[in-house]
Amino acid sequence: MHPGIKSVTTIHRTTCRANGIRQFYLEAGAGPPVILLHGFPETSFAWRFQIPALAPYYRVIAPDLRGYGETDKPSEGYDKRTMANDIVELLKTLGVGRVALVGHDRGARVATRLVKDHPDLVDRLVVMDNVPTRIVAREMNAKIAREYWFFMFHQIADLPEALIAGREYIWLRHFFSDWCHDPMTISGEAFETYVKSYSAPGAVRGAMSDYRASAEDVAQDIEDADKKVKCPVLSLWGEDFGAVGRLFDMKAVWSEMAENLSVAAIERCGHLPQEEQPEAVNKLLLDFLKGWSG
Repeated sequence: MHPGIKSVTTIHRTTCRANGIRQFYLEAGAGPPVILLHGFPETSFAWRFQIPALAPYYRVIAPDLRGYGETDKPSEGYDKRTMANDIVELLKTLGVGRVALVGHDRGARVATRLVKDHPDLVDRLVVMDNVPTRIVAREMNAKIAREYWFFMFHQIADLPEALIAGREYIWLRHFFSDWCHDPMTISGEAFETYVKSYSAPGAVRGAMSDYRASAEDVAQDIEDADKKVKCPVLSLWGEDFGAVGRLFDMKAVWSEMAENLSVAAIERCGHLPQEEQPEAVNKLLLDFLKGWSG
């Protein structure tokens, strides 16, 4: 069990080979499958408060995405179509069919591409604190660029890895402090867990490769921009994050993406709702998942 998961829920740490890479995932519970996809600067550890809440009712599977955590970090394949196919092939390997899909940040980008490419696989979708890549690119101006500076920095070849190496603590401390309503929400053992993960060989390059696929991601998104997601979608976000809730009209953003939309803004919360306000997030998830019977 990951440090920080305080629960009697049995959480299995497992790996398998799917879509040509070794994938690591957490799994707990039984019943209709619910897939949790983490974002940056996190790993599957981000779901430590959700897994025990969902596992009594659902089969919960929380993988580390390509390039992150304990999943392989190959030199290519970071466009969201390929990353979505990683999850599709993982589900096939596990004998899982239709799912409820939850994605945060980068994981929401993977989840959105998955539901657009494989609509029959997703019964309902939750996107957490995410503005779709295509919309960020379309609306880009000086104000947005200031908030999304890291999008540009992380796409520079080689330089981020060179500057961050040996300074993972400083790099991650900036994001976790700047992106949370309470700057020390993620501290102590939880923060050290992330530092250890991102200090592993290839970990920073894996995350940077995710961002470096942005041009390809935008191109994929433009191809089917007129195709709205048909399954029920819940978009939730923290009210206090400058790059999402404070900067965009999130209901309007996701109304452009989804036909059947519910929205929820979480008070006293920044970019990491599942870690900052886990009780509020768990309630929203359980309410939205009602009726999901597999």
